[in-house]
Amino acid sequence: MEPRQGIAPELVKEFVGNAHGDLNRVQELLAQEPGLLNAAWDWGGGDWETALGAAAHTGSRDIALFLLERGARLDVFAAAMLGKLEIVKAMIADRPALKDALGPHGIPLRAHAQAGGEDASGVIAFLQ
Repeated sequence: MEPRQGIAPELVKEFVGNAHGDLNRVQELLAQEPGLLNAAWDWGGGDWETALGAAAHTGSRDIALFLLERGARLDVFAAAMLGKLEIVKAMIADRPALKDALGPHGIPLRAHAQAGGEDASGVIAFLQ
């Protein structure tokens, strides 16, 4: 297998940064570089974040769904924000420590669910 060229770090940072709320720019950047879909940015100190992670803690449902429809890797934080109660329950049943897991920027799982608003009310109740 031939070695792949890495994605320019500035492009990864821009993609993840815009995934905090700018769907149009996320769409433009992903069209320009499909490899960004699961790329992660290191904000420092091991604070790694993907575009899906950014959308999850900001409650940017439209961005999260856009990324998932294109094959982004679902994690417990995005599942919580999107109100995917059965997925969250199954993941925590398998790994109980996930209930206290911290996502990007040290944001707790419960805060991700709260960012989902009414759509995530079942997850919020489960995590109490």
